[in-house]
This record gives sequence, C-alpha cells and structure tokens, in this order.
Amino acid sequence: MSLGDENGARGEGGGYGGTGQTRTRLPDATGDVYGGARRSTRSSSRSLVTVVGVVVLLIAAIAFANRGGGDSTSNTGTSDRPKTSATTASGDKPVTSKSAGVPTGYPHTEQGAQSAAANYAAALGSDGMFNTDKRHEIVRTVADASTLDELQAGFDRDYSAALLDKIGLSEDGGAPSGSTFVNRTLPVGTKVTSSSADATTVQVWCNSLFGLTGDASTNPVTSGWFTLTVKLNWAEDDWKVLGTSQKSGPTPVNGDNPVSGSDEIGKAVEEFGGFTYAR
Repeated sequence: MSLGDENGARGEGGGYGGTGQTRTRLPDATGDVYGGARRSTRSSSRSLVTVVGVVVLLIAAIAFANRGGGDSTSNTGTSDRPKTSATTASGDKPVTSKSAGVPTGYPHTEQGAQSAAANYAAALGSDGMFNTDKRHEIVRTVADASTLDELQAGFDRDYSAALLDKIGLSEDGGAPSGSTFVNRTLPVGTKVTSSSADATTVQVWCNSLFGLTGDASTNPVTSGWFTLTVKLNWAEDDWKVLGTSQKSGPTPVNGDNPVSGSDEIGKAVEEFGGFTYAR
C-alpha cells in the first residue's frame, strides 16, 4: 500500500493525502474565524487547570506529611535510579547534506533511521507536497527505488486538483492573494518498533499546523496530533522510505492560550524557519 493510500488528507487534524478525509472548519456566526472556534473551551480549560492544581497540591501535602522520621529506609544510592530515558537526545550531529531541501545522508544505525524518519515526516508533511514539481522532488528523494512509482502515483492521486480547490489553493498549490498557506509537521519524538540490519520501522509522534491565514479564510490554521509509522530500507547508502501509515494522537489537552489573529499567524510562518531533526 502506498503512502497516499494509507494516509488521510492534511486537514484540521493533520496528516497526509486522502481527499475523502479533508475537513474544513467554517466560520461561526460571529465571523470570528480564528478565535470563535476555540474560545468556547477556555472556561473548561481553566476548570481542568484548577482540578490538576488541587491534585498536585494534595500529592505534595501527602509527600510532606510522610517525609523524614527515624524509621526512614530511603536509599540514597544510585542503584535504583531510573536509567536514561529512551527519549533522551543522542547528541549526534545532524546530517550536513540535503536533496530537494530534504536532509539526507544518515548513518547506518537505529539512530540514523530515527533521524531519517523524523526529517522525512517533516518533508512529506510540508506545503511543498501541494505543488506537483516539488512533491515529485520530495518523494524521489525519500522513497526507496522499489516503491517509488507506487508512492508517487498514490500521492498524485491524493493531491488532486479537486482537493486543492476544496482547500482554497490554486492548481500549483498557491494561496489566494492576501493569504498564507500553512502546512507543517513538527516531530516531537521517535521510537523504533522493529529493526534488522537493513530494515527499520520507526514511529514518529508529530504535531501539525494546517490551514489558510486571511480574514476570508474558511479553513483557519489549526493544530493536530498524530503518529506516523515509517518503514525504512537501507539503500544507496541512506535510509529510504518503503511506506507509511498513521493514526491519530496521542493528543494532549489544549492549553488556555488566547488564539492569535490571522496576520500574526501568517507572519510567524514566514519568519520562523524549520529544523533538521537528529535523534
């Protein structure tokens, strides 16, 4: 199954491909496209924060009440301390080469595979995928030769003219005048689920941003969470994509941050560049 076949369209919750799963948020009756859709949840967020605060204080109080005393048997040695978390960064330097704007040239290791999966997730979840020429460059860069044609065809079906029109983009993936198209995937962490000498499967937990800025936008920029599973093969002295699949979440509780306006979001997207990810 191809990348395009397995993944849903980039919509409100983020993701890849799949015209049947595109979701468009319409403006509410107030016309407050960016703020109205979320501000109704702020009071519940405050209630949750209050409850969490009470729980934290209660736990702290219990810990304080049980602290100290002559019968204490606590162990101050290092034998029971937790080992380094699997999510701790390796400290290895990121790759230094790029092709079609995608970082390439990873080491033939599990860490190298995780770095590749994270950077490939960011590339395959970028706004460049909505432009045919850029999409072909990205897919040719990351795909294994054995699945390139299948993956390319799947993506081309997914990023159809009908999908672009539904989102509000031109045929070449451009945003309407006065708007900025936002499509970013932000890897949060990676883990290996299976590994052999030349084949590794990596899960990438991602946050995503998707939508159109602009006062007339009916698809404002929203965020979502999903986990992308990337199957990689070692070929041509690099890790290459055999296929992907994805599922929603894990999704944290939204914070009580005020929603930013369209101009602020558009400016941030233009001014804040992305990263090269290294496990």
